[in-house]
Amino acid sequence: MIFRGRIGPACDHARMTTNTPLRLAIIGGGPAGLMAAEAACAAGIAVDLYDAMGSVGRKFLLAGKGGLNLTHGEPFARFVERYGERRDDVARWLRDFDADALRAWARGLGVETFTGSSGRVFPADMKAAPLLRRWLHRLREHGVVFHMHHRWLGWRRDGALRFATPDGERNVAADAVVLALGGASWPRLGSDGAWVEVLRKAGADIAPLQSANCGFEVDWSEHLRSRFAGAPLKAVVAHWIDRHGDAQSRQGECVLSEYGIEGSLVYAIGADLRERIAQSGNAPLRLDLAPGLAQDALAERLAAPRGKHSLGDWLRRRAHLDAAKCALVFEGADKSALADPQALAARIKALPLTLRAPRPLAEAISTAGGVRLEALDEHLMLRARPGTFCAGEMLDWEAPTGGYLLTACFASGLLAGRGAAAWLRRRTTVSPAAAPGNCGP
Repeated sequence: MIFRGRIGPACDHARMTTNTPLRLAIIGGGPAGLMAAEAACAAGIAVDLYDAMGSVGRKFLLAGKGGLNLTHGEPFARFVERYGERRDDVARWLRDFDADALRAWARGLGVETFTGSSGRVFPADMKAAPLLRRWLHRLREHGVVFHMHHRWLGWRRDGALRFATPDGERNVAADAVVLALGGASWPRLGSDGAWVEVLRKAGADIAPLQSANCGFEVDWSEHLRSRFAGAPLKAVVAHWIDRHGDAQSRQGECVLSEYGIEGSLVYAIGADLRERIAQSGNAPLRLDLAPGLAQDALAERLAAPRGKHSLGDWLRRRAHLDAAKCALVFEGADKSALADPQALAARIKALPLTLRAPRPLAEAISTAGGVRLEALDEHLMLRARPGTFCAGEMLDWEAPTGGYLLTACFASGLLAGRGAAAWLRRRTTVSPAAAPGNCGP
């Protein structure tokens, strides 16, 4: 049965009157969905927000567990470069809601922010929960209605939305829809990618979902796996070949793991590594473990008589390598190479690793792939299904960690919410008496 009352012309044709507000259904309660709700509400549209879980913002809260990295403080031109192949598209979203706008928005909720030494921007208290609580309070105050434990199943033939609920299937007709369903990473928090086939059947062009901001597998020895899993590799430089065949390098930090390697440096270059694996079956990566020393100078240091010092102790003294870096130097090394100062210096300056595969999607921090931006208009409305908008991680873009993911999710939600509101207003005029109060940007 189609639910009658709160939403939809298909439910009640008499509802389309000048005193009945247009209602927008938003499916997904992450940052993109919540921002779409705020934008539509501010434009005078009544909003119902549905989420499969028992509460909204679960991935947002988990992402903020060690300190909520809201955005990044670098200049706009550098900021948009972080979005790789989709930089031009995402830059258009960010022109309406960039890092400075996000900080101002948080301030409007009473949450001050600061910029850390790395350029990353955090709430003053480092926490996600207080910001989310204040945000939800403001949304509810201005009329957004939340419906939990509603898992979207798709559409009925008459266009009504289908939801699985604890009380059975519920069908709801809406004047417009914003889908903010996330990707397929961390599925236990609600984003499982089940929407892919639904939208594909509706005519949307979907790029395959893949792991992004994830670790990569390396065939470690049992010794390295058992002794050094979790050890950080600080101040290393990665050298790799990008998807266009060009040599690239980047300095940063990463972490040895039981399965291979992970961490911020790996996440930043992960898209190129993933593409190389898809093309060639593996991705070669070289790490400079001593970026502060030139190779010739390092070889000269290592050539000095080491007396009774073990090679590991000698590397710590002469090359400033810690135990984890020493373990990498020894891993799979030829004994003759370790005995030759020139060959040893070359190995330290360009340690070869072979990455076999990205980690599974369920383990990834975020998702690459999704609804191709070419399938959407400039307001993020599906060309194949007018009145249906998409936002957030379910779109085909990706970015490294560091605040870039969240910023673009917020910005795309704002664009989709405003787009849905404008699309609805072009069809019916909402009377001032019926419109809810302004609640956001």
